[in-house]
Amino acid sequence: MLFELYELPFDAQTAHLLLGLALGLAFGVAAQISRFCLRRGLVAGPDRRAALGTWLTALAAAIAGTTLAGLAGWIDLSDHRLMATDVPVLAIVVGGLAFGAGMVLTRGCVSRLTVLGATGNLRALTILVVFAITAHATLKGVLAPIRVSLGSVTADTGIGTLAALPGGATIWAALAVIALAVAIMRLQPRFWHATLAALIGLLVVAGWLGTGWLLMDEFDPLPVQSLAFTSTWADSLFWTVASTSIPAGFGVGLIGGVFGGAFLSGLARKELSFASFETAPQTLRYAGGAVLMGMGGVLAGGCTVGAGLSGVSMLSISAILALGSIAAGALLTDRVMASTPALQPAE
Repeated sequence: MLFELYELPFDAQTAHLLLGLALGLAFGVAAQISRFCLRRGLVAGPDRRAALGTWLTALAAAIAGTTLAGLAGWIDLSDHRLMATDVPVLAIVVGGLAFGAGMVLTRGCVSRLTVLGATGNLRALTILVVFAITAHATLKGVLAPIRVSLGSVTADTGIGTLAALPGGATIWAALAVIALAVAIMRLQPRFWHATLAALIGLLVVAGWLGTGWLLMDEFDPLPVQSLAFTSTWADSLFWTVASTSIPAGFGVGLIGGVFGGAFLSGLARKELSFASFETAPQTLRYAGGAVLMGMGGVLAGGCTVGAGLSGVSMLSISAILALGSIAAGALLTDRVMASTPALQPAE
């Protein structure tokens, strides 16, 4: 829209980069303060219930905002890859289970590890490098045949989103938000953390609006996208090693923004600190988890943010299946590790 109304001093690619940077900065600050992470809400811990309530608050805000934006005619997400009616069920389920297992082994989903890396956690930074390499290899490299093979097993659901069912987007979004609101009230997250989580949910909406409406350029169309950490980390890795050949876009801006926002928040809150691996087995365990998340995130179509928040905000059937598989993988892995103390990762 802006490109049609005004002569902007930059092209669409640069505009998407700046949008990603702005959204990343806000996400980094909000996630660092609230310790935003789905894993914390799923596995055993003293604040599990509150952490899950915080995450579900973001999901409720994302669903409500995205639905309202769609009903207003500001965005059209019908062509998004997660809205396809031919669902690669095997890839999604296997990928989701793998990602869920990986985030338990590494003690954090990718968004949380990005925030931790920005505040000095060397374990998180190492995991992120392994994760990004694995994700890129699964997308376009030596692991791509696995993705293609699993992705060939599909099921035609006839619809790509719950909004296509009788009642439409209004009814199904309302039911989802009401159910989430009831769960949130029972889980009783901290008010300030829930407020920041709602902001994170609205950042998902801002991503859709920015790339799908405000910064849409008909002469230079770019993909409509929002918060995500699998494709964006893969893009950032590729840009890092080939920046003279490809321009930085939304994903590079998002990752850079999250690093910047989390660092500034950690600095202001005096929460910057170095942490590293303690033993060789621990290093191997974390690296294995990073590989599982890298492959799993690509196979499932996204991580807890890309598929979980952004995907489910569209009421996408593929995204809902991915989120359920991720949660199942995390719960199963946590149960196995709880019964085998020697496997438990260090904090």
